[in-house]
Amino acid sequence: MSTSRGVQPEKIVHQNLRLVDAPAKDRFELHQDNPDTGTSTFIGFIGYRMAGDHPAVYDLQHTIVAEQFGRQGYARALATLVLEQLKKQEQSFITHCSYIADYLRRYPEYQELLGESSANE
Repeated sequence: MSTSRGVQPEKIVHQNLRLVDAPAKDRFELHQDNPDTGTSTFIGFIGYRMAGDHPAVYDLQHTIVAEQFGRQGYARALATLVLEQLKKQEQSFITHCSYIADYLRRYPEYQELLGESSANE
């Protein structure tokens, strides 16, 4: 995907994406549904735990996308969906994930959700 200098790509370019909070696995999962077949494909996840000193703060630890879906905008879509959900729920987060730290540099509108002890500050 080619972009002009200073112009950001669309945050979500794929359709039929579904975010699942799977707290038993400590992660947000991204799935892509196929309405024609009724099937769903697992794309990847952002692992998290609740911050020790602040149990209402998500500690986003790593972003993993299945290799066959790499470099296609799925990680960006996953990060966007997670941060939008946290924003909607008025939750904050810290991050130890280099992908999320880079994402925040490209899309600073989510910086307001950062908790106090984020590793990317």
